[in-house]
Amino acid sequence: QVQLVESGGGLVQAGGSLRLSCAASGRTFSTYHMGWFRQAPGQEREFVASISRTSSSYYADSVKGRFTISRANAKSTLYLQMNSLKPEDTAVYYCAGRPVGANEYRYWGQGTQVTVSS
Repeated sequence: QVQLVESGGGLVQAGGSLRLSCAASGRTFSTYHMGWFRQAPGQEREFVASISRTSSSYYADSVKGRFTISRANAKSTLYLQMNSLKPEDTAVYYCAGRPVGANEYRYWGQGTQVTVSS
C-alpha cells in the first residue's frame, strides 16, 4: 500500500508559476510510474503528465512546454513545475501511482487546489 500526499497548490495570477509536490510513503516509489491528473468543476478528471521509472516523461498537449514533471526517488517525491499558468489550468490536481505490471493507476492522493486568476 502506498499513500500519496500532494502539496503546493494555491492562488496565482495568470502568467505565474507554482510547484506541486507529491510525497509518497513506502519503499517502492522508485518502481512506480507516476502521474499528475486534474479535475476542474463540472468536468471529468484529465491526464496532465506522467513519468516512468526511468524518468521518461509524457504530457498532455494543453500543458506541453509549460509544465515539467520530475521525480526524486531518494526522497520518494514527485513534482510538477507549472509555468505560464492560465485560468483554464484551474483545477484540483492529483498525483497517482501505477505499479509495475499494472495497466491502471492504483494509488491516488487527496488532491491540491490550484486557482489561476485572470
